[in-house]
Amino acid sequence: MSPILTVARRELRAYFNSALAYAFIVSFLVVCGVFFFFVNGFFAANQASMRLWFGLMPIVLSVLLPALTMRLWADEKRQGTYELLRTLPFSETQLVLGKHLAVFGLIGITALASLPVPALCSLFGRFDTGVIASSYIGLVLLASASASVGQLVSALSKNQITAFLVSVLVLLALNLTHVVTTWAALPSWLAAMFNWLSLGYHFTSFLRGVLDTRDVAYFVFLTAAGLYLAVKELRFAAWR
Repeated sequence: MSPILTVARRELRAYFNSALAYAFIVSFLVVCGVFFFFVNGFFAANQASMRLWFGLMPIVLSVLLPALTMRLWADEKRQGTYELLRTLPFSETQLVLGKHLAVFGLIGITALASLPVPALCSLFGRFDTGVIASSYIGLVLLASASASVGQLVSALSKNQITAFLVSVLVLLALNLTHVVTTWAALPSWLAAMFNWLSLGYHFTSFLRGVLDTRDVAYFVFLTAAGLYLAVKELRFAAWR
C-alpha cells in the first residue's frame, strides 16, 4: 500500500496546492445548495426531506467531477512527467490506484463539508438517519464509479479539455440512460438493459434508504472495470 499512498498524497497535494480542490468543493456546495433550496424549493415544499439534495448528485458529479479526473493522465502527458513516473519503482496498477484514491479522498472531504446541510435542514423537521446514511453511501459509490470512468478517459486523452468534455458526455449518458425507458415504449428486456447500464438508476435505491447488494455490486464492478482498463491503456501506451 505504501506506493499507492505515496501517489495519492502527491495527487492530493497537487489538488490543494492549486485552486482546483477549493473550487471543486465550493462549486459543489454552491450548485447543490442553490438548486436544493431555491430551484427545487425546499422551504416551499414544507416537507423535511433530503431526497432532492441527493437526487442532484448524478448530474452534478457528471459535470464537476471530470474537472478532477481530466488532469490525472492528460496533464502528465502534456507536461512530460508521465515519462518520469514510468522510471519510478511504481507499477501502472499502483499509479492508477493512487490517483483514484486521491480523487476519492477529495470527494470524501467534499461529502464531509456537506454535512452541515442535513444538520441545518433537520431544524425544520425530523429526518430518517438511515436514509441519510444510505444516501451518503450511495454518493460515495457513485463518485468512485464516476472517478474511475473519468480516469480511463484521461488515460485515453492527449489533453485536458478533451478529457473533460468526453468525461462529461460519457457520465451524463451513463446517468441518464434509464430516462430512455420513460420516453419510449421498449421491450422489457431492452428496458431492463438500459436500467442496468444507468448510474442514476442504481443510485435511486440508496435515496430510498435501501442498500441493495446488486446496486453496490454494480458500482464496485464499474469502478474496478474503469481502473482495470486504465491500467491496460497505460501499459499499451508504453509500447506505442
